[in-house]
Amino acid sequence: MALTPEELDEAIDDPQSPEIDSKYRLIILAAKRSKQLQRGARPRIDIDPTKHKATRIALEEVVSGKIKFHWKTDGKEEPTEES
Repeated sequence: MALTPEELDEAIDDPQSPEIDSKYRLIILAAKRSKQLQRGARPRIDIDPTKHKATRIALEEVVSGKIKFHWKTDGKEEPTEES
């Protein structure tokens, strides 16, 4: 189910996931996912891609926890979640 614009704005301003420690990280993750969607990746949430832009879909995927990611510190890759 798609988030309302108010819910999405709230999620951007105050990310709830402990792995997403700032709204800037959220935006970077969503931008990378948006590029994947624009190149033909399928959405991981139940949303009509013909009615919503890739950036909106990507933000909702990240906020809902559907996107797994890793971040690097000191050049070493560390998983943020158990696979």
